[in-house]
Amino acid sequence: MCQTILLPNGIRLLTEPIPHVHSAAVGIWVGAGSRHEPQSQQGISHFIEHMVFKGTANRTTAQQAIEMDAVGGHFNAYTTRENTCYYARVLDSHLPIALDLLFDLFYNAKFSSADVLTEQKIILEEISMYEDTPDDLCVERLLAAVYPDQALGRPILGVPSSLSRITGADLRQYRNTHYLPGETVVALAGSFRPADVDALAAYCSRAEGTGRLAHAAAVYRPAVTVCKKDVEQNHLCLAFPALPYNHPKRFALQLLSTILGGSMSSRMFQEIREQRGLCYNTYTFSITHMDTGLLCLYAALSSEMEAQAISAICTLICQLVQDGVSEEELNRAREQVKSNLFLGMESVTSRMSHLARSTLLHGRVLSESELLAGYDAVTCSEIKTLARQIFDFSQCSLSVVGQVDEKTNYQSLLNPFLSQI
Repeated sequence: MCQTILLPNGIRLLTEPIPHVHSAAVGIWVGAGSRHEPQSQQGISHFIEHMVFKGTANRTTAQQAIEMDAVGGHFNAYTTRENTCYYARVLDSHLPIALDLLFDLFYNAKFSSADVLTEQKIILEEISMYEDTPDDLCVERLLAAVYPDQALGRPILGVPSSLSRITGADLRQYRNTHYLPGETVVALAGSFRPADVDALAAYCSRAEGTGRLAHAAAVYRPAVTVCKKDVEQNHLCLAFPALPYNHPKRFALQLLSTILGGSMSSRMFQEIREQRGLCYNTYTFSITHMDTGLLCLYAALSSEMEAQAISAICTLICQLVQDGVSEEELNRAREQVKSNLFLGMESVTSRMSHLARSTLLHGRVLSESELLAGYDAVTCSEIKTLARQIFDFSQCSLSVVGQVDEKTNYQSLLNPFLSQI
């Protein structure tokens, strides 16, 4: 049973004991990400996430790693466009050590000038790594194209020109103005004692600051973007504007995505790969934000096959919109999604993440029964209606990375479908 504690400073503390396990996962989630950055400081949220592991007033970066390794635990962090997470998982007997380590880096990071210069080089290498990963690059270019001149379309890692200007003082000031208690959720799941919860509450109570963060509303614009890259396969991502993460039709959207390209039995996998042999890898995925979202269809294939693949994918979309889905398809997708939900919840880290993400995104913890009921309520008619709403080819976007053709040629591949839906 999950317990929620609202601390006087505004931090929401969530705890969930899990019987019969011997570990615990704790996470600090802040509702501040790259979307909240000014253009002149692109990448600063991700930079802060790196820098907290470069030593604190109490520990060097080596001591941080040694102390966590000494108890066989694991800690890490990541940044998204709308939040930043710091987390740790340890055996329950070592939870006090993990809490001390985690909150030390959260509160007491040094942000020294020497470390800033060192970490800039590491982040530049990380940017290069993503540039060398064509599927990631394909999606990043898609977001930049459909959200032009907006923080939502900028890369989470930042760009070299902005990173080179960021100082330790900038990191400290940004952290102080964006890591607000009212934007922070702390979650603990697994095996723990009442004393651990008391200690966690004490750590959380040290946070200071008031107010909430604001962001500009997202404005989607359909676009086609191409990027020449010396790779063996072309990577293409077709996208349509979809739903924000709190939309009441989000359950239908996930099932629609699963039916279209979310599994080996999905329409895209069976048609594009198994029947036509056009590619090795093809699937769908959703990108959701607080006020917008995308439904994306991805494929990696040779440049000779991409025209056939784009046409075949668009034809599948038109067929789904016109004919809807069968009860058998819907029930199969429903069981897949529900199964993934339950399997994921068997991990203490996943349970911890669910507590925090649900609270950040929805304002409360959504129970498993509520989630299951949401999927069970979806009908074939609802999916067909949603498909008609989403798959508007006048709003379709396309990103291609690899041995690309002219942008106009890709647009011409999409044009025949403008009048079919």
